[in-house]
Amino acid sequence: MARAPKTPKREKRLATSALGSQNSREVDTLCQQGFTLHQQGQLLAAKEVYERVLAQNPKHFDALHMLGVVAVQCKQFDVAVDLLAQALTIEPQHAVACYNRGVALQELKRLDEAVVSFDRAIGLKPDYVDAYYNRGNALQELKRFDEAVASFSQVIALKPDYAQACYNRGNALLALKRLDEALVSFDKAISIKPDFAQAYFNRGTVLQELKCFDQALESFDKAIELKPDYAEAHSNRGVVLKELHRSDEALSSFDHAIQIKPDYAQAYYNRANTLQEFKRFEQALASFDKAIEFKPDHAEAYSNRGNVLRELKRFDQALVSFDKAIEFKPDFAGAYSNRGNVLQALSRFDDALASFDQAIQVTPDYADAYYNRSVVLNELRRFDEAIASYDKTISIKPDYAEAFWNKSLTLLLLGDLKKGLELYEWRWLVESLTLRKRNFTQALWLGAQSLQGKTILLHAEQGFGDSIQFCRYTKMFNGLGARVLLEVHQSLLGLFANLEGVSTLIEKGKALPAFDYHCPLMSLPLAFKTELGTIPSPTAYLKSDADKVKVWSERLGVKTKPRIGLVWSGGPGAKNIRNRSLSLETLMQYLPDGFEYVCLQKEIRDSDKSVYQKSSIRFFGTEINDFADTAALCTLMDLVISVDTSVAHLAAALGRPTWILLIYAADWRGFLD
Repeated sequence: MARAPKTPKREKRLATSALGSQNSREVDTLCQQGFTLHQQGQLLAAKEVYERVLAQNPKHFDALHMLGVVAVQCKQFDVAVDLLAQALTIEPQHAVACYNRGVALQELKRLDEAVVSFDRAIGLKPDYVDAYYNRGNALQELKRFDEAVASFSQVIALKPDYAQACYNRGNALLALKRLDEALVSFDKAISIKPDFAQAYFNRGTVLQELKCFDQALESFDKAIELKPDYAEAHSNRGVVLKELHRSDEALSSFDHAIQIKPDYAQAYYNRANTLQEFKRFEQALASFDKAIEFKPDHAEAYSNRGNVLRELKRFDQALVSFDKAIEFKPDFAGAYSNRGNVLQALSRFDDALASFDQAIQVTPDYADAYYNRSVVLNELRRFDEAIASYDKTISIKPDYAEAFWNKSLTLLLLGDLKKGLELYEWRWLVESLTLRKRNFTQALWLGAQSLQGKTILLHAEQGFGDSIQFCRYTKMFNGLGARVLLEVHQSLLGLFANLEGVSTLIEKGKALPAFDYHCPLMSLPLAFKTELGTIPSPTAYLKSDADKVKVWSERLGVKTKPRIGLVWSGGPGAKNIRNRSLSLETLMQYLPDGFEYVCLQKEIRDSDKSVYQKSSIRFFGTEINDFADTAALCTLMDLVISVDTSVAHLAAALGRPTWILLIYAADWRGFLD
């Protein structure tokens, strides 16, 4: 995240007044002497003279006023406020004294009182530029940005070439997110003062927020040209380069900022975010640690550090990091939500719910927290509450694809196929699924058009198991008068060679013949208006290759006891692997003697190898070339026991007795219980 715009040290202009003639000639001459010393910068000498005047006349306005000004210049602000207040009891209508008292109050951060003092000065002198300017600065510090904009606008109306006022007005507009107006204000400051590096920097910040990244980069580059050691500009330049996917240049820019300013926490933080985005997690962690070293209360760094630790599966450490973020920023809704995600990963679902609820309490319209809460409620099988929470998410963010899609999964799990299948079409917009929607010129077929005399392309979209499960719909095209093309991954070609209802089988990636309509395999239940009672459930809809069965029968040898095929873990790249795998050691506790066990997986995880080597389970590994081989092996099994993977779908599609090991909150395709 880029830093907020840096405001240069504000001008605190002190004014001097003309000397009055209320006292004796001797006292006035003495006061004039003090004023001359004051103008020459001899503050202590001037102070002594003013004090001599007051010794003779304690109510000498000019001496009190000028002594107050000296106190401000010597940073004795409490003394200054008192002296100037005394002066104003003598001449309440003195605009300059009101202004100077406002400056002293501003330095003491007694900002509301400062604004009152500046207002009083302006009431006495309506064209008082400096009073309007410092009033704007005080209002900006009070976060009364609309009033600050009005005050700076008045400065500019009175003095159009006041570059610093244009700049500060831009800052106030930026705080109000009136970005286009802020841009105009910074441009005006630059037109008055072409070497105004800070105005170029804040202009770049506005363009960055407007997502005009190329223009923002130009503005940061100009700031750096004018001020080569401008660490903040180098850092924000890096943020923009990251947005432009120029990651190496971004990292170089952060490194340059850190070289200029070695304790620059924000540059380390921005650098860590870039490394995190490009999945260089260990390096990101080190950079977050540096940011925290130089800014120990950097809540955002702790929170993002927690996200990195979560990616590294170091969940307990991630929790500590989120707790630190919340300690420094108790209203940090994002940290509560991310903490909830880690608690969910640890299966501490009730604690996760509490964390999401805390995020929502802080930020009632926090769509992501409602969404994450819904997922946990689903894990707890509190489905009605989960659906209500998804609906709340969608009410806050009507285009929240993940919420629509996950709501569809819950509805489908509960057997509400009509609503569930309609919402399942949101899957194409879910970024985490990384599905590639086919943008054919031919129309998508969802059951509305007649297929008589037409050619339709059916195409696989997700995993192998999904293709195996949903290819059962091809035979439903019998009688529709259509020619059916089926495009699948190369490893499924042999298995699908004799699939009923298919005219032509095509390897994914090869040239496609002409067709009139298309439909993804997993949209077929919607196209055929499937309900619970109309799910096509043949005993078997796939067949093993007879030659393959013969080869594997010989490879297995003579059967002396019932054969059980086993799959206990998904492949290394499988999604949601935590819920689709168990250890071989755990499984072995439930495998009785008297059976021949055959591993149907192509790979055994390193963590399972020592247990496997002590077992009698047969394993063929790389001898299994494709699904045709796996199908032949399944055909030779008396029973297949599998976690929820493609092999479970395959064995059942072949008509083999199949037991599926499901998690408590199972995938919708198994339905509830």
